[in-house]
Amino acid sequence: MAGELSARKVAVLAADGVERVELVQPRQALQEAGAEVELVSTHAGQIQSMNGDIEKADRFDVDRQVSQVGAGDYDALVVPGGTINPDQLRVDEDAVGFVRAFVQAQKPVAAICHGPWILVEADVVRGRTVTSYPSIRTDIKNAGGTVVEQEVVTDQGVTTSRDPNDLPAFCERIVGEFARS
Repeated sequence: MAGELSARKVAVLAADGVERVELVQPRQALQEAGAEVELVSTHAGQIQSMNGDIEKADRFDVDRQVSQVGAGDYDALVVPGGTINPDQLRVDEDAVGFVRAFVQAQKPVAAICHGPWILVEADVVRGRTVTSYPSIRTDIKNAGGTVVEQEVVTDQGVTTSRDPNDLPAFCERIVGEFARS
């Protein structure tokens, strides 16, 4: 994996309540592949991660606020899950616009677990096949997406996975997809 993503800059869009492992493992895989990875959030300072939406875990330093960046600043985007994180993101106009701009620019986007909630809010699942955590599948269908029960799915530049158990396949896929972009 080393070097595949050198000279690539990736945004990880996350807010308070992000599932720790879904932030840490993709970021580590991307960095090991040579990408520069920045944590982008709705506010400055730090965000609070969680384990299983219940226990507080590590805090992470925010590199940039979503209101101060654009899709043109990055080559790809990752949206981790957890229930709280994407729920916070999907009510933030800047975060929703940031995601929509990546898809409109045909830059690769990846979301895991509840992360696709912001894809629904950005109206970018219509006509795409995706997977997600089971509890948001009705939202995806109502937004015009087709939901499948698979470990990882990529359709038209958007990669999705179901939950933390899928992280090995998700991380491998996003490195490959981001390298091809």
